[in-house]
Amino acid sequence: MFSRIADYRLEDLVRSRRLELPPLLQDSDLNAARLPVPPRPHWALKYQVDADWSSDQMRVYFSQKRRKSGIFGLPCRNTLAVMSWRPHKNGMNDTGSVTIEQPSPLEHVEWRISDTLIPYPEALEFMEQRAADIRAGTAPETVWLLEHPPLYTAGTSADPTELLDAQRFPVYETGRGGRYTYHGPGQRVAYVMLDLKKRGQDVRKYVCDLEEWVIRTLMGFNVIGERREGRVGIWVKRGAPSNPISKEDKIAAIGVRIRRWVTFHGIAINVEPDLEHFSGIVPCGIGEHGVTSLWDLGVTATMPDVDNQLRESFRDVFGA
Repeated sequence: MFSRIADYRLEDLVRSRRLELPPLLQDSDLNAARLPVPPRPHWALKYQVDADWSSDQMRVYFSQKRRKSGIFGLPCRNTLAVMSWRPHKNGMNDTGSVTIEQPSPLEHVEWRISDTLIPYPEALEFMEQRAADIRAGTAPETVWLLEHPPLYTAGTSADPTELLDAQRFPVYETGRGGRYTYHGPGQRVAYVMLDLKKRGQDVRKYVCDLEEWVIRTLMGFNVIGERREGRVGIWVKRGAPSNPISKEDKIAAIGVRIRRWVTFHGIAINVEPDLEHFSGIVPCGIGEHGVTSLWDLGVTATMPDVDNQLRESFRDVFGA
């Protein structure tokens, strides 16, 4: 069952390493102490093998990074999304681009993971329909993890003067709260469709839980994300307080819409997007601060790494 793996050199099976900081940091300024990490090739094909599986139950998870050809790696056994292996002439699985994990008897949330770029109108259409089905009781609550092609979205509070380059990428009006936001490859978007009637009907708590979800996910990579009064999203300190060039950058955006107590839209974490793409807008209307990403901080996490951490942290915060 390991014949495919044996065909590759040992060094091809070793992931790039990053500086590991203590799991609990008292001062997020230590984020500035991370060592620079050279770029890692993309298009990583991820094997995930569970020791309890027989040879005919081997599963594979494909992480399709969208830049240069990449290396092979062996991730942990706790798989978030799995596909059955079916040989394909180009070495890729042909089961489709969306993996759906149905809720277990102890859980109530369906997880969807898309490995291709999802057009924004398609995502909106799905969220609208799924939210209606959740209200009707014909579909489970859902979390959808995906990436979009480069685009800007305008929330209900968007100021047209904050759209600095309207011709650069498509701009979509959306019913979520907030102002202008960028979405694109390398950013993990999580659309969250939950029934708040079953979760306390507390909008403020729900938004706080989304923030906590992001903070705990980042902590899994030894990055401390923090809330800031008057600023939407999650922020990271860069540099020591005494350093005159110390700053705070935004690493995750949050935008919420709720209709008849069912939520949609959600969060967006910058994993390894092209940060220059944010220059076409004033992100969330906050011009005096910048944006960052896990890779910008020296954390060479793959998208499946982030997905696994999102799933674990979601269970801790939302209980499902």
